[in-house]
Amino acid sequence: MQVTPFQITANVVDLIGGQIQPATVCVEDGRITKIVPADFAKRFLIPGFVDSHIHIESSMLLPAEFARVAVRHGTVATVSDPHEIANVCGVEGIELMLRSASLSPMKFHFGAPSCVPATLFETSGAQIDADMVAKLLDDPRINHLSEVMNFPGVLSGDLQVMTKIHAALDRNLPIDGHAPGLRGEDAKRYIAMGISTDHECVTLEEAEEKIQFGATIAIREGSAARNFDALWPLINRYPAKCMFCSDDKHPDDLLEGHINQLVTRAVQNGCNVMHALQVACLNPVRHYDLDVGLLQVGDPADFVMVENLKDFRVRETYLEGQLVAKDGESFVEPQTAETVNCFNTPTISRDALVLPATGTQIRVIDVLDGQLVTNFFEAAAHVVDGFAVSDPSNDILKIVVVNRYENAAPSIGFVRGFGLRSGALASSVAHDSHNVIAVGVTDEELMSAINGVMTNRGGLSVAANDNVEVLPLPIAGLMSPDACEEVGGRYAELSELVTQLNSSLRAPFMTLSFLALPVIPELKITDRGLFAVHKSQFVSVFESARL
Repeated sequence: MQVTPFQITANVVDLIGGQIQPATVCVEDGRITKIVPADFAKRFLIPGFVDSHIHIESSMLLPAEFARVAVRHGTVATVSDPHEIANVCGVEGIELMLRSASLSPMKFHFGAPSCVPATLFETSGAQIDADMVAKLLDDPRINHLSEVMNFPGVLSGDLQVMTKIHAALDRNLPIDGHAPGLRGEDAKRYIAMGISTDHECVTLEEAEEKIQFGATIAIREGSAARNFDALWPLINRYPAKCMFCSDDKHPDDLLEGHINQLVTRAVQNGCNVMHALQVACLNPVRHYDLDVGLLQVGDPADFVMVENLKDFRVRETYLEGQLVAKDGESFVEPQTAETVNCFNTPTISRDALVLPATGTQIRVIDVLDGQLVTNFFEAAAHVVDGFAVSDPSNDILKIVVVNRYENAAPSIGFVRGFGLRSGALASSVAHDSHNVIAVGVTDEELMSAINGVMTNRGGLSVAANDNVEVLPLPIAGLMSPDACEEVGGRYAELSELVTQLNSSLRAPFMTLSFLALPVIPELKITDRGLFAVHKSQFVSVFESARL
């Protein structure tokens, strides 16, 4: 798109030179040609914000629609891992994401997923082996190897894992990490293999140790995993070794803000404003060698006008000299959506959800609000007519995972932390293989919620008061073709229904989606059964709870 030459005068924030001064920025052919000192300016011009690690699929929007909203908040680029759709549809799903991204002025930088499937302990819809990863890394639209979640495979020297890592190293491409709770010599060895980032730290001590071992820490604040409060002191201590990321951002949250919110919180917490902006804007561009402007002569004209350097209210967003948002209005055009999917399972019967009681004690997944990790504990089984059932009086509810790729018996367990007194919720967003996961009080309600997802070939649902409400997600069972405002509004309505059922979780659907991910401690459930992460093995619901 041809952009008319223009000039803009503001207090220019030069993160590379470490200064702020009034200046006129001259733009021609989408690039900054001159920066001339000025006498006075009110507003501030800063480089655009970059999300250093995000799964666009978790916004339930295609990339082009995500961009339409994110530019309102000053986001000009993302570093994106498409492994959610890849686990469902393989390379075909990645191609869909790349095509959608190409329709937007926002600068999406996709990685080659390193873990499809994420583990061998669940059923996924596709597999991307080392040869396929190497081909993806040769695609100019791919600029890094996405998070290496199989850190046990790295430490044990697994051939497929190491071949993928070496494919990235041979091409001089960054490698993202994923090592929740990994400490000491194991963390040192993992990072030494060429892993350059980690976004899974939940404590300051873990993050500082990994920085000492050479990793750059992505401070994550998403819709479920919220680690900013624990990690923000890193910004002043290690301003060159941190980035901001959301990892997973649901549509209602995206409507409210993005990386701009984290910069605001950092400054309000006492962080040096230049450090906060370095983390939000400069470090991701340098770490991933992104073609994103940094307000230097010769750079692409990717920058943001803000009211001040306190609340970072975004007034204008520019991408290669094109004004893409102004005062909360996006000028990015909506795009037609494509659809791919892989959903082969019929509806389920109530009888398939019963669990014969083969013991008196059960293992229970213990949810931690705002965290992806879980605890576990042992409880007395609540048995009715020989079957183990939910015990809502003690907040112990049945949790079910149904294989969406082939007809198989569901996996059944128990979970604490959802707080439901009645009803059920279900979702086909269940990291990372995205089978259908549900939590509920009665088998009838669980059946209704699950079948609400099944009949729509993907989506989120709430069963309550003999009614089922559904947000359909027909694109791989992960995304909607609709506008963010519509998707976000519907998602908020379903979340409110869960709250009315007595749940106090901030993001119940996001929390639910990670209970099927068997690479994050401690106790999870996949379509194949209850899984003890630190032992890397399945365990019985009724065996002794000692893991």
